[in-house]
Order: sequence, then C-alpha cells, then structure tokens
Amino acid sequence: MTTTDAPLGDLTGRRAQAIEDYRTLKAQGRVLDLTRGKPAPEQLDLAQDLLSLPAGRWTAADGTDCRNYGGLKGLPELREIFAPVFQVPAERLLAAGNSSLELMHDCVVHALLSKVPGAVRRWADETRVAFLCPVPGYDRHFALSERFGIDLVPVPMSDEGPDLEVVERLVADDPTIKGIWCVPKYSNPSGVSYSDQVVERLAAMPTAAPDFRILWDNAYAAHHLTDEEVEILDLLGACEAHGHADRALVFGSTSKITFAGAGVGFFGASQANVDWLLAKSGKRSIGPDKVNQLRHAQFLRDTDGVRTHMKAHRALLQPKFELVLDVLEQELGGTGLARWTTPKGGYFISLELVHGGASEVVRLASEAGTALTPAGATHPYGDDPHDATIRIAPSFPSLTDLRHAVTGLATCVRLVGYERQLSR
Repeated sequence: MTTTDAPLGDLTGRRAQAIEDYRTLKAQGRVLDLTRGKPAPEQLDLAQDLLSLPAGRWTAADGTDCRNYGGLKGLPELREIFAPVFQVPAERLLAAGNSSLELMHDCVVHALLSKVPGAVRRWADETRVAFLCPVPGYDRHFALSERFGIDLVPVPMSDEGPDLEVVERLVADDPTIKGIWCVPKYSNPSGVSYSDQVVERLAAMPTAAPDFRILWDNAYAAHHLTDEEVEILDLLGACEAHGHADRALVFGSTSKITFAGAGVGFFGASQANVDWLLAKSGKRSIGPDKVNQLRHAQFLRDTDGVRTHMKAHRALLQPKFELVLDVLEQELGGTGLARWTTPKGGYFISLELVHGGASEVVRLASEAGTALTPAGATHPYGDDPHDATIRIAPSFPSLTDLRHAVTGLATCVRLVGYERQLSR
C-alpha cells in the first residue's frame, strides 16, 4: 500500500475545492466504466490471427480429428504449452471450455452431489459447508459459493497472502470448512502474490475436514506488469510433499491471454481429483471445443510463445497502470484520505479509504458518469465492514478516458473524505 498520512490543514477550504471540482466533473457529462477487468480492444487485436486458424489441418499432434467428438482431457499439445504456466504436470492438466469459472462451478456442484476423493459424504449431506474467503477478494468466487448455500468466512489478507494464523486456527477446529478461495498471483483486487511460506503452510496445515480443498484460481499466472516476473511456489508439489496430494484444485485460462470470450479453461490436480472430475464431466459433455484448442496451440506454439505474447499485453497495460498510480498520487498524495496498492501484475489496483465512505464515493462517481464496481463487492455478501475498499480496473478504457475517470474518482474521494472528517 502507498500511504498518505500528511497533515490535512484547512479542511473547510479543501472541502469547498472538492465540491467545486465535483460540480465541474458532473458538468462535463462523460460516461465511463471501470467496473470489470476486461481486456481492451487493442489487447484482443493481439490474438486476431486466431480467427484464421487452424491452418492447413484439423488433426491434433496425436492424430485426433478435432472436428469430431471425444478428447475429454483436451489436446495434449495445448496442455504441454500451459503445464509450466500453471505449475501442473501436463498429464494432470485438463484443457476444457472457454472459462475457468465454469470449471470452478462444476467442481463445487460435483462435490455437492458426489463425494470428492477423501470425503466421508457428499457436501450436500453435510449440515453445513463453509469456505474461507481472503478479503479483499474476487466477487465471482463469493457469488458462486452463495448460489449453492455455502457459508463464506472472511479471512484478512496480508502483503504475503491470507493471514495463516487465522486460516490454520479455523480449519483445524471446524470440519464444516471445506475449502478456501485463493487468487495466488497478483490477487484480485490487491495485486498481492503469495509468499513461499504461505504456500507451504497452506499445503501442510492440519484440517478437521479430510476433504478440504484449496481452490487455486491462478488467473493471472502470466500477467506481469514489470520486469520482475513474480513466481509463486508450486502448490500441487507442496501438497504432495506434505501428504495432502488431493488438497489442491488448480484453475486457469487464456481469457486474458487471447480472447476473453473464446479462450480455453484449465484444471489441474492430483490424479485422483482429475479422474473424479473426468468421470463427472463425461456425463455433461462428449468433449471440449478441440478446434479452438488447436488454433490456440498453433497460435501460441509453445510456452515461450505465451511469454512473448504476454509481453505485448504488458506494453499496452503498463502505461495504464502507471497513469492510475500517477493520478492517485497527484490527487490524493499527502491528503491522508487514502492508500492504494502498486501491483506488479494482474488487472486491478485496490484503493482503500482511510475514513471509510466507499459506498458514497461509488454513488457520487456514478452520478458524475463513472461506473465503478459496487462498494463491498470485494467482500463476502457485499459487506465490507469498514466500507473502505474500491477496486480500480484500468485495462479497458483509453488513456484519455482513464485519466478522466480516475481524476473524477479522486475528486469523489476528497469530497467524501473531507466531509467525513468535518462531521466528526
């Protein structure tokens, strides 16, 4: 976090200036959207050649005719490309449909309806099922869990990952806690990457539930923003080393690598978990879109091809993140009103309001034409107890629109922050 804790000075005068700036902002009448981490059109253009593939052949490396049924595990050549990216052996990495969220959904549903490896009973037969949720976190994880009546237990995040003192205490005593949601690299929305110690402790910790699962959503595995390309410890390997081979369920996709709506989702786990998912998935599908998988394999070629492609993404994204950080410093630096993250990768910047009021800031920004993710979305049930966290998604707007939107957001932060201080 960048902290801004300088003396405030004349609060009345600063509030008056913030009111005037807000009136000017509304008068401009611009409509902008910072709600989701969508790739910009220029990023999607980087993969435009996918639309002319597959070229010259429709067969996979093993001779599979990609136009036909079958191949539930996905194409071997694509799994080989992404095995190092997601830290999963290729033979235990499945390539599926266009969304990793679908795979997370399916794993939860299958666990409810049939026993996962190591389980005593189906989750649907338990009196309670709960997941730990590091906060701030990813709203779609929370919504998926709520959809199936899973209780969500917030766990605070540190600069190295979830607070393991809290996590270890909870899972050791409560057999109804069946899982934890994790975005381990460049977390959504804080940008935190899990330290080696955190990964080791997650893999090693005793759990009261024999079927406890770590849902490891490695969505930003290759999404670097700086020369320092962060690497995290191999969770699958750590779980196996500590005698908990079935604990980790790894997810990833090409959604923010190629086409967000036409990518490939991946699942990796122990052999027992892979066999379990394949047995269940075989009841709902005769195989994934292998033509799409083949075009991805031809386009990316190998793991180095993924790295090269992601450097082109970085060239487009890095200036946007730098612009947001510059505007926040210019507009809020030294005010004592906010602090924010400086991510080394991923898609988000997390803004934390020192005096709360995030809901009011989001409302004012919306009235001035800038849509933000709802305040509280970063917490289970939409309840941020401090009403402090706002997620900024810089990827989609142009640089000009982004500057306007973040300047407007900062204006709303100043207006709400100064009014809150004066009302005390």
